[in-house]
Amino acid sequence: MQPEANSYLQGPTTQPLLEETIGQCLDRMAHTYPEREAIVVRHQGIRWTYSDYLKEINRLATGLLNLGIKPGDRVGIWAPNRVEWCLTQFATARIGAIMVCINPAYRLYELEYALNKVECNAIITAQSFKTSHYLDMLNQLAPELKTCAPGQLQAAKLPHLKTVIRMGDQTSPGMFNFDQVCRLGTESDYARMHSLSHQLKPSDPINIQFTSGTTGSPKGATLTHYNILNNGYQVGQGMHLTEQDRLCIPVPLYHCFGMVMGNLACLTHGATAVFPSDAFDPQAVLETVQAERCTALHGVPTMFIAELDFPEFDQYDLSSLRTGIMAGSPCPAEIMRKVIANMHMKDVTIMYGQTETSPVNHMTAIDAPLDKRCETVGKVGPHQEVKIIDAEGNTVPLGTTGELCCRGYSVMQGYWNDPVKTAETIDDEQWLHSGDLATMDAEGYVQIVGRIKDMIIRGGENVYPREVEEFLYTHPDILDVQVFGIPDPKYGEEICAWVKARSGSQLTEQAIKTFCKDQITHFKVPRHIRFVEEYPMTVTGKIQKFKMREAMVAELEHQNEPA
Repeated sequence: MQPEANSYLQGPTTQPLLEETIGQCLDRMAHTYPEREAIVVRHQGIRWTYSDYLKEINRLATGLLNLGIKPGDRVGIWAPNRVEWCLTQFATARIGAIMVCINPAYRLYELEYALNKVECNAIITAQSFKTSHYLDMLNQLAPELKTCAPGQLQAAKLPHLKTVIRMGDQTSPGMFNFDQVCRLGTESDYARMHSLSHQLKPSDPINIQFTSGTTGSPKGATLTHYNILNNGYQVGQGMHLTEQDRLCIPVPLYHCFGMVMGNLACLTHGATAVFPSDAFDPQAVLETVQAERCTALHGVPTMFIAELDFPEFDQYDLSSLRTGIMAGSPCPAEIMRKVIANMHMKDVTIMYGQTETSPVNHMTAIDAPLDKRCETVGKVGPHQEVKIIDAEGNTVPLGTTGELCCRGYSVMQGYWNDPVKTAETIDDEQWLHSGDLATMDAEGYVQIVGRIKDMIIRGGENVYPREVEEFLYTHPDILDVQVFGIPDPKYGEEICAWVKARSGSQLTEQAIKTFCKDQITHFKVPRHIRFVEEYPMTVTGKIQKFKMREAMVAELEHQNEPA
């Protein structure tokens, strides 16, 4: 009798991986396609060829060197999608500085934690975005900016931060201007930059992306040139990108989706990165695809839903589209079918992974059967391995649910300055444990069926209950709190909090939401809040969030019933 087939698969290894740094790849592509458009930022009126782009990146890179930023220094970037974000991504990589992606929606509590956790030496920031006034927040955390010389900050709350570089034309005390920094590079700075291009290695860390966990505060996933450049390359290969393609990128750059699956997929194939707006807007996307004749479009499911539901959708010519990626949260099969049928995206793919794998480790092939493309996350990518294991660590038979694990070139170096958390995630055999529950069929297609952790995915954003709980615990009138997700037709999931208030307090739902405002990111603020005296528990005292979820869903359904 044949032994039972197990849930293990290795991706193809026929095509070699790139053995270069991001800066070396940039030089190669600018030399190969100097007059091809590299980047279009419609809301800023930017349209640069690869030759132009390289020149602008080098101006910023040499300016940063002039300020004393050196390989290994951490440089935060805090802004929505703008050309300055892209320039920072490539300029820091060029000089070996480690770019730290800071969520544009972060508030004070989160910003202070992030900057201190990875000991940022410098931050490049927009002036403001939507309701976030970045410069005001930085001045609140570091009032010393008002009186220090630019680059000489010594802040009590942010002890490692020395340099603040602000975007825009206005000047601010204690800060450099972005354009000013781009003019600082001297002949010796250019010589230093070219010298560094031969000294830096593909294995050098180049990017820190914050990701949370059920254990509380965000962790800094540390990614190398090799990790993210190759992942961008493999993503582009999966989409069959060439230098003729024009990719519309409405997803945020601070996620791997934007900076790797967008910017680096384009760079490694000589394609054009097209940014429709600073933040997602369905009309801007549709207008951009039509005006720029985009051949590819990225998005999380909620973005594609918004585009398909846009009132004037039929008035836009999307016939130039061919491919793109839907990812970031579970992709409804029906939406995939509509995107293929109504948006001309016959080669659209679903991709799956996590920040810790740079981020993609599964993708659907563009020629896979429709049901596989719509109902699975595809097969493991090239030069990667996956297995699905049980609680004891044994690989489970095909068709059996277990935890998905990944190994290969894309697995992060670890969590910055956190060997304990790293060891909890990457085992001794270098398998990264995802925390996601999955099954594999006989052909190697994987379905994600749930999450071991209680992570909530709201509109493509990962929200970790423990992180929200930790913050709410800082409210003096909250005795205990449990946060969980419940289904939501618009966002996929919404955040719910069950709160035990201190005896005698006058705490209200609105007071809690006000407490959260400007302190934590808007999508982490609980939409539904209930005050309770106790939580459902097991005999051994473990909280049963699934029972809370069931009760909450039933309550909301009852509320929505017609009278």
